[in-house]
Amino acid sequence: MVILLLLGIVLSGIAVMAAARTIAFGSLRRRETLTQITAYGFQGADVEPKQRRSLKELVERAVRAIGAFALRHLSPEHEAKLRALLRAAGYYGTEPASFLGFRITLAGIVPLMCLLLFAEAGALGVRALVAICMLGGLGWVMPKFVLERKATKRLQEIDREMPELVDLLVTTVEAGVGFASSLQLVARRVEGPLGQELRLALQEQSMGMTIEDALEHMLRRVDSASVRAFVQAILQGQTLGVSIGKILRDLAIDMRKRRRALAEERAQKAPTKILFPLVILILPALMIVSLGGPLLGLMHNLASP
Repeated sequence: MVILLLLGIVLSGIAVMAAARTIAFGSLRRRETLTQITAYGFQGADVEPKQRRSLKELVERAVRAIGAFALRHLSPEHEAKLRALLRAAGYYGTEPASFLGFRITLAGIVPLMCLLLFAEAGALGVRALVAICMLGGLGWVMPKFVLERKATKRLQEIDREMPELVDLLVTTVEAGVGFASSLQLVARRVEGPLGQELRLALQEQSMGMTIEDALEHMLRRVDSASVRAFVQAILQGQTLGVSIGKILRDLAIDMRKRRRALAEERAQKAPTKILFPLVILILPALMIVSLGGPLLGLMHNLASP
């Protein structure tokens, strides 16, 4: 009974975290989409009531103020790491203060409100205290866990798309197109996180930054093995005056070898990963099916006079 209660509390906490994350990050996505629409000359429709929007802005300001107050007591390295994690996950419009305030709100204020409600209702007991503590722990751990998972998945998608990007650049550069122009052509056709990073780097270049500085900024935002090799190869080619086409072709070969080595590494890890379900789930069931009947018959024969 206690196990079922704890399982229900954990599932309830996960559901609350998922709903809060959807509300917080969904509004951010909607705001970014409306900003892009306005940038093209269209006016976004005001689909929310003014009173509701002001309430949401008030909540966001309060959460941001809580996060900013907490950041004053933390080191600048912690803020830099949190900012890099947000950028790696693709949340460019979210500040570290907002995210930290969101975690503090879920971990402290929400359990405190639940504690007050239980105390007023007179149902404050050991189980309620355990549930509130678990809710506070989930509120603190789950946002960062979800953010790290999203950042890891996004970096893996970028690494998986890099060989195709280099192949397209090799084709355009060897056709006689300059590197900056070929990068603009390729960025229009590449989708996903890699396309977003390329278009952001090209926007920085259009604002007066050199292509080398824009690529270095992209490497700071997306610090993965493939992006690091790509940016370093381009920077060395520009510095040493080596042909970009030759550099990109050699880089494409190296990336294919790296992707094949990564696939072989994952294939070698498969037997180890399958060992846990095999020992814990499959073998006990097989033993019960194969030996259950004979054991029951033996016990019945031994028990009979």
